[in-house]
Amino acid sequence: MKKITLFSVALLALAACQDRDKYDATGIFEANTVTVSAETGGKLVTFGIEEGDSLMAGQTVGLVDTTLLSLQRQQFWSQQRSAEKSSPDIAAQAAALRSQIAHQQNECARIARLQSDGAATPKQSDDARAQLNTLRGQLEGLLSTLDKNRSSITESALALQYQKEQVEEQIRKSRITAPTTGTVLEKYAEQGEYATPGRPLFKMANLDGIYLRSYFTASQLAHIHIGQAVTVIADFGGDERYEYPGRITWIAQESEFTPKSIQTQDSRANLVYAVKVAVKNDGRLKLGQYGEVRIGQMEEASLHSDEE
Repeated sequence: MKKITLFSVALLALAACQDRDKYDATGIFEANTVTVSAETGGKLVTFGIEEGDSLMAGQTVGLVDTTLLSLQRQQFWSQQRSAEKSSPDIAAQAAALRSQIAHQQNECARIARLQSDGAATPKQSDDARAQLNTLRGQLEGLLSTLDKNRSSITESALALQYQKEQVEEQIRKSRITAPTTGTVLEKYAEQGEYATPGRPLFKMANLDGIYLRSYFTASQLAHIHIGQAVTVIADFGGDERYEYPGRITWIAQESEFTPKSIQTQDSRANLVYAVKVAVKNDGRLKLGQYGEVRIGQMEEASLHSDEE
């Protein structure tokens, strides 16, 4: 009786081991990474982040020296103020001519009355009207010149305003911020170094939601589709293996040769299709870690998720 019991236990253990080793695809855990680069050139005045730091989207993590940019902004501001003050006062400069025109109009009216009484000649009347027309022409020319001068000064002031805004934008870009919420994976520069536009400063990724880049053979494609629930097994080495519920989010349109680090159930398969399986990270999963996929959402994964 005892021999039969031991034999049964051995069979159950063997079956459990075989079920545990069952998988449909393997792959490596990855995440969508973001490399943050400098947008302006200058000395890194502050840059205190370290690898492993958690950042929030929009959080300021460093600053490129803005001393020269601030001086340029002040210069453009002063030039703009000077240009605006040099704009001509059209009403004031035309006031004298308007006064002369009004006086000449009264003079023309007086001579017209004298002429009607026979006290003035037609030549006097013609001369007065000619003088009035000359003054009106002078006023029209002055207004045209002043208007052109004002337009030119306004355009110059507007150009200075645009230059000042460009400098302000450069100052804004001198502030290094995190583009998304995530964890700093790598740091490429230190405080005090010189940053140039386009130079990578650090790389980060959101490790809460990662994915397993797994590889399926062509014969397996008929059994998977985007949105399908699957079970992901993370291998921590030894007997440490944990199951996670996953969901297929992407399937490659073209096949590729099987990567050397990837195993498939069909050893004859040379071409495979990359598949991304999204997994909710509980803090244990690490990028570059080995994982396996079982097609279909297993009850064990659901139970494991509830326990977590």
